[in-house]
Amino acid sequence: MSHWPDDDVILYDGVCVFCSRWVRFVAKRDVERRFRFTAIQSAYGARLAQTFGIDPNDPDTNAVVHGGVAYLKSDAALTVLGMLPGWRWTRVLFAVPKPLRDAVYSLVAKNRYRIFGKYDECFVPDAEMRARVME
Repeated sequence: MSHWPDDDVILYDGVCVFCSRWVRFVAKRDVERRFRFTAIQSAYGARLAQTFGIDPNDPDTNAVVHGGVAYLKSDAALTVLGMLPGWRWTRVLFAVPKPLRDAVYSLVAKNRYRIFGKYDECFVPDAEMRARVME
């Protein structure tokens, strides 16, 4: 785990349809407006990714910085879900061994473009969400 000065930032692949839907899913349910978002294709997102050892040109994970610590793969997804109202029950999934959780995560991540599709360029958030995007 790496440290980062900004907190509650979700790093995602901005051209990935599934990843962009994940961001919209989180934004809609994040009633406290705690999370901010950055596409790995942005300058800020690329710096964040490189700090965590993620290749900005071939990302294999999303990440979330929470409490100054970066969480990757299934830890990232469960950390975010566990903080959303109505989704806190997902914290029990941390009991599943990390190698198993990450294997499932990696399988989806590896095939995300083929299964869900890919945008030609980063998706553009609506005006309300744009205030939560870090570039």
